[in-house]
Amino acid sequence: MTMPLVDDAVLQHTETVRLAPAELARQLVRHLGPTLVAVLAGVRDRKLPHKWATEGGPTPRPEALQRLQVAHRAWVAVAGSEGDDVARAWFIGANPRLDEVPPYEAIRDGEFRTVMAAAAAFVDGTDN
Repeated sequence: MTMPLVDDAVLQHTETVRLAPAELARQLVRHLGPTLVAVLAGVRDRKLPHKWATEGGPTPRPEALQRLQVAHRAWVAVAGSEGDDVARAWFIGANPRLDEVPPYEAIRDGEFRTVMAAAAAFVDGTDN
C-alpha cells in the first residue's frame, strides 16, 4: 500500500516544481505568513517573502527556493488531508517525529527527508 503514497509524493513534487516562484511564495505566505516563510527559507528579512510573491519581483536564491518547495509539498500533504488550520498547527508545533523541533525549523535546517517523512506519517497516522 506504499505505492499510492509514492505516487502522491511524485505528483506533489511535480506540481510544486511547476509553480512559478512568485506563486509558490504567494501560497506559502497566504497560509503560513511572511515571518514563518522567511524563517523556513533561511532569510532574515521578513519582507522578502512578500517581494518574492510579487510578479516581477525578486526570485528566491536556489537554497531558499528549495526550502520553499519542500515546505509547499509538506503543506499540500498535511492541508489536503487535515485542512489549513491543522496544517498550520503542524508546521509551528513541536513535532515528536522531528525530535520536538517544529517542521518550519527543520526545513530551514535542511532536514527535508525527515520533514517529508513526518508529514507522510502524520497524514497516514503511522510511525516513522
